[in-house]
Amino acid sequence: MTLRLPRRSGILGALLLLAVAGCGSGGGDGRADGDLTVWLTVDARESWPEMVAAANARFAKQHPGVKVEVQYQQWTTKNQKLDAVLAGRNVPDVVEMGNSETTNYLVNGAFAPLDPKTFDRSGQWLPALADACRLDGETYCVPYYAGARVGVYRTDYFEEIGIARAPRTYPELISALDRLKKKYGAEDPGFSAFYMPGRYWSAAMGFVKDAGGEMAVEKNGRWQGALSSPKSVAGLTTWKKLLDDYYVGDRAKDNGDQPGVVGQGKVGVFYGNTWEAQAAADPRSGGDPALEGKFATFAFPGPSGQLLPPFLGGSTLAVPAKSRNQKLAADWIRIFTDSKSQQKLIDANTLPNNTVQLADVAAGGINGPAAQAATRGWVTPLAPGWTSVEKSNVLPEMLERIATGKASVRDAAREADRRIDAVINER
Repeated sequence: MTLRLPRRSGILGALLLLAVAGCGSGGGDGRADGDLTVWLTVDARESWPEMVAAANARFAKQHPGVKVEVQYQQWTTKNQKLDAVLAGRNVPDVVEMGNSETTNYLVNGAFAPLDPKTFDRSGQWLPALADACRLDGETYCVPYYAGARVGVYRTDYFEEIGIARAPRTYPELISALDRLKKKYGAEDPGFSAFYMPGRYWSAAMGFVKDAGGEMAVEKNGRWQGALSSPKSVAGLTTWKKLLDDYYVGDRAKDNGDQPGVVGQGKVGVFYGNTWEAQAAADPRSGGDPALEGKFATFAFPGPSGQLLPPFLGGSTLAVPAKSRNQKLAADWIRIFTDSKSQQKLIDANTLPNNTVQLADVAAGGINGPAAQAATRGWVTPLAPGWTSVEKSNVLPEMLERIATGKASVRDAAREADRRIDAVINER
């Protein structure tokens, strides 16, 4: 087997170079050749175990005698474990990756190329997932599932201010926030008509995207920050105005405890994942059970007149270049991501990997608005050093400076671009 190393850098590149000698077809890890080890995150075990079981059963019919062991990984430790095993011979045959995690592995040759034509609905894969799998004209992973942020609102509050449905346009949203602020803000100075903590970067970048801006752009093979461009500044300025007009709270925090804060009952509208609408009423997330049934979701309208482009979180599935069973691994992925499996994801209130089956998501269900928003979804720049950008907290720190008034939008964006430029091309 040939280990493809189009580019090498950093620790991962060094690990892969050490691993070349281990690319033979022999055993040594306790597994028989032909058996598969699949790494999925705990989401699959907790939210759609039936899908995993059904896919394994279908795979077993096609490949009698082949054993499939699914090992469930935690998001916080998955990549560290993967980096370590890539230096040895005992590698999993299929690994789940977040769609914003793949670039560093692709540029270091960690995954084997796959033929997209052999996978169901590959021509309709969601771009924010599919683009994360591509490098230099090759495809190295397969979209698995997606999640898109939406607006979430208190239906009882809306009824009390005389609004019968969720906002469909940005002017309708602003009108609703004004009415919420007038009624409940007057009664409680701690009430936020719109909850938007200052370091919530994926929400803020939606306004940048809606205005036609970008976090970074590639020119002549080099990436550079683009947050100080006129369109990006315009989007950040709109985001800042929403905070100034409707958010009451700590501007130097992120959205990590959003369900718990919303569950205190002092928020009219917030922007988040669909599961947060339920978590705000779940005491395990710090929510209030008394709020059960009082939240609904809506496709968040953007100032541009279109839906606000959401950060499209989600996962992909890849075959490590050192897998001894690449063809079988690709067959397993093919079954696990086909239309039948994607329907099971839909049944589990999760978005499918393709635009065709987005139409099968119930429009009136909690995930219906997310299916609408997903068509405008985006992912972080597919630059080799974007992981370094995120680790250095450039975006949250820029937004905190803007939100707290420590810097103007333009000055904070220029500083962020300088910091992005310093690391974004690292390999």
